[in-house]
Amino acid sequence: MRALVFALAMIPASVAAQDVVIETLPIAPLEFETLSPTPEVLGDVSSESVVAATVAEGAMLRGLDKLTGERVDFELQNGYSTFLGPLRVDMAQCRHPADNATGEAYAYLTVLDQRGEGDTLFQGWMIASSPALMALDHARYDVWVLRCKVSAKPQDESTSDGEGSD
Repeated sequence: MRALVFALAMIPASVAAQDVVIETLPIAPLEFETLSPTPEVLGDVSSESVVAATVAEGAMLRGLDKLTGERVDFELQNGYSTFLGPLRVDMAQCRHPADNATGEAYAYLTVLDQRGEGDTLFQGWMIASSPALMALDHARYDVWVLRCKVSAKPQDESTSDGEGSD
């Protein structure tokens, strides 16, 4: 009995909920600011910093399969290639500041899609500290630079054998 009373009470509520009210909204005209015909003159460059770069042996790169979440770190020498799924990653060169090998890494990469006609998906410098600045635009894979690979410095011969000079 209660269910019947409740159902009968809900009928007018559902009918009232279906009433559609159409209002017209006033449309204000758009106002545009007037731009000057010539751009503002920018000041001269007062200083410029140039950092000497050294070519490294290769680079440490990271690849990510966005579908599976698999992350792969791989080392790539200058002038060599490797595959990440159907992508071929070619590395021309990795550079770092001459005074700080661990400070920054700039790698010139070419990424090709090997499934089709070898379309170039990315070609240019990737910067380790700003991977989104110049990024590979692929639906499934990401590739970015971690650091340049630098050779180990040779030890001084007088201290390498562990004995002092006589």
